[in-house]
Amino acid sequence: MKAVLVLEDQNVFYGEAFGAQGTAMGEVVFNTGMTGYQEILTDPSYKGQMVTMTYPHIGNYGVNPEDIESMAPQVEALIVRELCDLPSNYRSTESLDSYLKRHGIPGIQRIDTRALTRHIREKGSMMGILSTNTESIPKLQDRLKHHPAITGRDLVQYVTTQKTSRWKEGVRQQWYYDPVHPLGDRQFKVVAFDYGVKRNILRLMTSFGLDVVVVPASTPVEAITELGPDGIFLSNGPGDPQGVGYAIECVRKLAGRYPIFGICLGHQIIGLALGAETYKLKFGHHGSNHPVKHQETGIIEITAQNHNYAVNPDTLDKTGFKQTHINLNDHTVEGMAHKELPVFSVQYHPEASPGPHDSLYLFERFYKMMETG
Repeated sequence: MKAVLVLEDQNVFYGEAFGAQGTAMGEVVFNTGMTGYQEILTDPSYKGQMVTMTYPHIGNYGVNPEDIESMAPQVEALIVRELCDLPSNYRSTESLDSYLKRHGIPGIQRIDTRALTRHIREKGSMMGILSTNTESIPKLQDRLKHHPAITGRDLVQYVTTQKTSRWKEGVRQQWYYDPVHPLGDRQFKVVAFDYGVKRNILRLMTSFGLDVVVVPASTPVEAITELGPDGIFLSNGPGDPQGVGYAIECVRKLAGRYPIFGICLGHQIIGLALGAETYKLKFGHHGSNHPVKHQETGIIEITAQNHNYAVNPDTLDKTGFKQTHINLNDHTVEGMAHKELPVFSVQYHPEASPGPHDSLYLFERFYKMMETG
């Protein structure tokens, strides 16, 4: 079956359909990871986006029920050069094509993903519509014109949990993990705001000896206080941080009362809550090979990233933050720490472990921050 991808600037890419039949709309971005497509598909930070994989052959090792970061795929659609029809891996339980069909996610293959990626790099991320109905391109273009843009929207509401719950699962001791042990005798209680949290973040915090309680993104300060936390964690999530004003206001009230650690969207929310500004990147950071320098130690971390927005470094002086990490590709802010308050954050995803252990010290730092009060 044929499929078509139409971009908001009128560019059209024809290809072959896989996954579910139908039509999807979203912001078209590209991811440079060679592996990890299942984690990418289920990362809630991709809500509202259609992901182009730059690696040409996707689906080689199939899909399994363990390597998921949320209950279901979160992407709007998947775009690849070539789909593998016969996956081979002892952990595989189904093909990528079957998995996407089961969850109603459309895909397109056999298009020039290199040309599409170069176009996005030059023009910037843009909205697109992908459809198995290829007969009326003008109708697809008209539908795309009326689709709401990503900027300023609250996408967190679509991926956050609806109830408070305690997370109990730790890291599974697979070959790519060293054993993780609790750092001390105390088991600190951490309230984790779910803006679209990835499961492996929760696993790692639990494995570091933390008692993790996950709460909906809109949970008020009063309810957090009643839980009696030792620390607050702000998770990753999708979209524009300025679209979640309720989260910004809540963090503003919590800062100074508890140690706070933020990742990705949580990092941006911390910045906005304490007076910094954010801006949209031209084509975002999506991949598992971004070099980040820890400015205090000079150590380079290989990081996984998934975000379209960043904290403006020129606005940090008025906030009390100092920049702690810098992206070596484009010098964007990758980490910051408050000079007085027990608050720190990073833009990248330490739980994804592309290093693979480069960034695990951040969870240890959070533990010790609660230990010292």
